[in-house]
Amino acid sequence: MSEPLIIWAVSDGRSGIENQVVGLAEAVARLSPKLLQRPARVVVKRIAWKGRYGRLPTLLKLFPSRMLDPGSNPIKPPWPDVWIAAGRATLPLSMRMRRWSKKKSLVVQIQDPRLPPGLFDLVLPPQHDRVTGDNVVSLIGSPHKITPERLKTEWSRFAGTLKPLSPPYAAVLIGGKSSAFDLTPARAASLSREIELGLEEAGASLLMTFSRRTPATAKAILTSRLSGRPGWIWDGMGDNPYFAFLAAADWILVTEDSINMAAEAASTGKPVFILKLDGESIRIRRFQEALEAMGAARPFGGGLHSWSYTPLNETDRVAREVLARLSARAG
Repeated sequence: MSEPLIIWAVSDGRSGIENQVVGLAEAVARLSPKLLQRPARVVVKRIAWKGRYGRLPTLLKLFPSRMLDPGSNPIKPPWPDVWIAAGRATLPLSMRMRRWSKKKSLVVQIQDPRLPPGLFDLVLPPQHDRVTGDNVVSLIGSPHKITPERLKTEWSRFAGTLKPLSPPYAAVLIGGKSSAFDLTPARAASLSREIELGLEEAGASLLMTFSRRTPATAKAILTSRLSGRPGWIWDGMGDNPYFAFLAAADWILVTEDSINMAAEAASTGKPVFILKLDGESIRIRRFQEALEAMGAARPFGGGLHSWSYTPLNETDRVAREVLARLSARAG
């Protein structure tokens, strides 16, 4: 094999954004030896901007290489073979990377950059954003780090805590407040009752985790009202069992605000139920309709039942697209 393919996974370090770039970078690295006959190495880069520079609109962020916060990972030569970035913070760098690298780097931007797609080599927006272009490849949901191998490893790592719990298992993934949705105390109370009834009917153990967006009051209500059920409510302390919960689950319930969590849940092939919150979003509704159309998800109606479908594997699909474009560039 030739020299390793160097892949930079660039974000502002927020977990939801970083999981997307790292997940795609890992998929490209995993497939590269087979498709390009090249090993690959992923380098994670986290960036931030100095002072008020980060508040400027993207197109007014001039000379971005000089304005990175000293705590950022360095963005300087030697440039990578593949630059994978996501999030508004990365755009001033992404849109200049082709020039800086003299087109050595294949520049991949995840999500809708809300800029002309031609500024990048490949744009990977979610399908529900309806972005089009010659170098645009849409995907259902978002890239992520989940693979069957990772789920198996994480199950083994937490087996000592999970095995004593009585199957079947229902993983409940709680998001919270966003620009379109909210998890109010009243909704948290009614949601806890809906979940409890479903668990009771199915005789299921609860595996529940919260996101950083879950309001403290809602988290306290859900924890208090469901703590009497058999299972494990992760309190945020110690190692995160999120992947182990997905691996163990017979059913997965996820609040409707999170595209990332729903896409990750659908990648397992387990039945996915969508939990209603206060609020509405046409974009997210289009995403949910796509999951429903492929048979992965259904609205939660209070009962836990099972069905089968082909697991969502968009991360590998777009990783193959990245490698195909890299191969075409090499001639």
